[in-house]
Amino acid sequence: MTGSDRDTRADAAEAHSGGHGESTKAILAAFIANIGIAATKFVGFLITGSSSLLAEAIHSVADSSNQGLLFLGGKRAEKPATDLHPFGFGRSRYFWSFVVAIVLFSLGGLFALYEGWHKITHPEEISSPIVAFVILGLAIGFEGFALRTAMRHARPHRGGRSWLRYIRSSRSPELPVLLVEDSAALAGLVFALLGVTLSVISGEPIFDGIGTLAIGALLVSVGVFLAIEMQSLLLGEAATDEHQGRIRAAFAASPEIDRLVSLMTQHLSPDDLLVAAKVVFASGLSASDAGEVINACEARIRDAVPIATRIYIEPAAGSDAAATPGSAAPEPEGPHPVN
Repeated sequence: MTGSDRDTRADAAEAHSGGHGESTKAILAAFIANIGIAATKFVGFLITGSSSLLAEAIHSVADSSNQGLLFLGGKRAEKPATDLHPFGFGRSRYFWSFVVAIVLFSLGGLFALYEGWHKITHPEEISSPIVAFVILGLAIGFEGFALRTAMRHARPHRGGRSWLRYIRSSRSPELPVLLVEDSAALAGLVFALLGVTLSVISGEPIFDGIGTLAIGALLVSVGVFLAIEMQSLLLGEAATDEHQGRIRAAFAASPEIDRLVSLMTQHLSPDDLLVAAKVVFASGLSASDAGEVINACEARIRDAVPIATRIYIEPAAGSDAAATPGSAAPEPEGPHPVN
């Protein structure tokens, strides 16, 4: 199977489920791991006084809160549509993932930067460094478990894409957020371990503060990265290239449609796709026949792309039929753009 084939099947699998069932399991595993990690780090900080451990403890609290927010987003997305929100609440998954980025930036990153600066300007020796090493080792084991769990659940949706490309092009927010969070957590623990180790070897507690600053810089960077990615999803992204191709093929399979004039798609949620199209019907087609053609075409689109839950097809006016801005093939799919 080629890389393109794997990408296509992965896109289809992800879009079919939105990755939501897998996401829920990964969120639960990450939440349990982070609760244990946070408690362990706080105990370590109280014993050793290490600012790196305190920064990592706050980071784990932020991560635990974030998993709660992701779960909340998934639950709110299941609410039925209302008169005020006729397209439902699917974008709640994108909104709360965006809030996760803000929490990681503020609660995790800014606190660690402050704590690192404080430790550098007011250095204090680390007491019981052995305890710090043991706790950091346990935390690395917990985080490794959480990251491995997230990777296992994400792998069927990734296909042949690199991990970075999967994170930046996925229409489902939860698993990419967990992958980025858990990777940052492991990197932060490495910074903490280096800071504590250098402080113990050199006898200079300033290295503990430098490690804490590195953790803060990492979390701020990750928070900004996730905010940019989630902003693109929150604003509404088009269907994947594969799905747009299937939708166009469904129109091409309708002999009563002469031409597809324009096609616009937008994800209202990972598993809820809006499709709007203008078409030129064959000459001589009556209004009632046109209605039947539209119904048949909608059925073909839903067979090809099951997440296409809202489809709007209308005949093109004369001026619209002359220009075909939306009939060209879509540009190759890439990362979420920065606006």
